[in-house]
Amino acid sequence: MSGRVQIDDSKNDDVPKDESSPVQHDEPEEKLRKRDYMDIFSHPNLMRLLNKQGDQIVLFADKVLKFTGSGKMKYRFLMITDFAIYIIDPETDSLKRRIALAAVEKICVSELTDNFLAVIIPTEYDLLIASARKNEIITAFVEAYEPEVVSSNRFEYNAASDLVKEIEFEEVEGGVKTRILRK
Repeated sequence: MSGRVQIDDSKNDDVPKDESSPVQHDEPEEKLRKRDYMDIFSHPNLMRLLNKQGDQIVLFADKVLKFTGSGKMKYRFLMITDFAIYIIDPETDSLKRRIALAAVEKICVSELTDNFLAVIIPTEYDLLIASARKNEIITAFVEAYEPEVVSSNRFEYNAASDLVKEIEFEEVEGGVKTRILRK
């Protein structure tokens, strides 16, 4: 259970108690909270949401950049639980999107040292995000569901239901050049 955060309602008295989600004390709390970079226990609305959805374990939680279909970048909280991916508006703690892990076909990443990853969901539009903790996000996905992880310096993703984009990565002096092109 390395890197997992068990949901503990005792830290949020205003969140209804749920006996099915006690903290498992077989690992030190700092190890359980290792990948919780946003301290979800300090967000009562998120705790309520997770309890309502029935999620038991948070594998990863942090602020990321999400790319919209139109190419805009928005800060969002990304939470990966034992059942789903959550995209949350950090200003309001409101749910923007919930993706069942079973719907994820694969994760696409480049072979270079950039921060991008795409979550490919055949039944919906895909999710393109950027995070300095890309490797930890991939680890959380693998722990939760073991999706295929594809490394390539060029891949396509569905930015919207009717919009396919291609993302290209190229190593240049001083870093990585990233281009997002409409197909």
